[in-house]
Amino acid sequence: MAQIEFSGDAAGYAVLAVLVSAVEFLAACVVLYWIYFLLTLPMRRNERARFFLDLLELGLHAGQTAETALADAAASRDRQLGVRFHLLAAHLESGSRLGDALVKVPLLLPPNVVAMLRAGERLGDLARVLPACRKLLGDGVSQVRGALNYLLVLVFVITPFTIAVPVMLDVFVLPKFKEVFAGMGLGRPLPAFTVFVLSTRGLVTCVQIALAFLLMLLVVAYLGGPRLAGWLRRIWPGAPDWVQFQLPWRRKRLLRDFSAMLAVLLDAAVPESEAVTLAAEATDNGRMRQRGRQIVARLQGGAALPDALRAVDHDGELSWRIANALRGRRGFLRALTGWHEALDAKAFQLEQSAAQIATTLLVLFNGLIVASIVIGMFIVLIDLLNQATLW
Repeated sequence: MAQIEFSGDAAGYAVLAVLVSAVEFLAACVVLYWIYFLLTLPMRRNERARFFLDLLELGLHAGQTAETALADAAASRDRQLGVRFHLLAAHLESGSRLGDALVKVPLLLPPNVVAMLRAGERLGDLARVLPACRKLLGDGVSQVRGALNYLLVLVFVITPFTIAVPVMLDVFVLPKFKEVFAGMGLGRPLPAFTVFVLSTRGLVTCVQIALAFLLMLLVVAYLGGPRLAGWLRRIWPGAPDWVQFQLPWRRKRLLRDFSAMLAVLLDAAVPESEAVTLAAEATDNGRMRQRGRQIVARLQGGAALPDALRAVDHDGELSWRIANALRGRRGFLRALTGWHEALDAKAFQLEQSAAQIATTLLVLFNGLIVASIVIGMFIVLIDLLNQATLW
């Protein structure tokens, strides 16, 4: 009878263990899915924009207007197009132009792609700006690879751990050490290095909390994307544009976007002042628009286009290439294509280097903190053992 009860209990424990394992597995799958979902947000945004551009290009090649092509695509009722696409189609069917409809559905496409399409609409030839729009959509790969450089792991694991360790030691471990020292009746203070570690633990904890807060803000900015930038522009106008312009890789991409759009417009024989204004607006960045106005002022003052462009490119490389394109017959966009690819590669390198350097510095900083705490604790233990042996 006892054997039967034992077997029944064992079977129950086995079933319970299987159920717990299944729940843990499902929980792990859910967590991993959400990590994947959040990390790949930029790539999904760009994929949605690429699909939109494909539909638009197919319609234009078939001789349709942009509004008719997109409205016909929405008439298929394909759920893969998404709710925002159908909302855009509803605005188009009500008589709105494509540029105005895109402004009314701000989260369908990245803001810089919308700005380029609006510039193409003003140009009267959307097909000309589509290659420049596609060029923007490769930036999401670099963003995802930068995020995968353990930055999110540092935010959610390493930094909180190194904040909790000093607090736990201060609350539970050090009082016991002090009691042991007092109980031995030695009348000796704690070792100097341990005292130093303990005296700076408040400052170290504050630094760790500040770093964790900063990294959390970076995670929010990464996940928020264009929507967060739009909200910040309403609250603090100019701040997102200034931050973007201070990041070296973002500055390279802004120069690429401006140059590509300018080349398209110049190839279409748009007047230089208008081309510069439209190209600056196509970057969707206030600092670039400001520099565009400086270029226009120089042009109106009688400066040649290559000289006026030094307001946006102090290195002079854009000016030099525009001057060469003016002397050649290949067209501006073809003449600048190689340089645009070089800017892309340089921006990718800078972004990945920044992510890796930040990760390395945070790991070293956290390792230094943990090592200092461990050494400080072991010095106390060694001192206690030495005194116990002599005693």
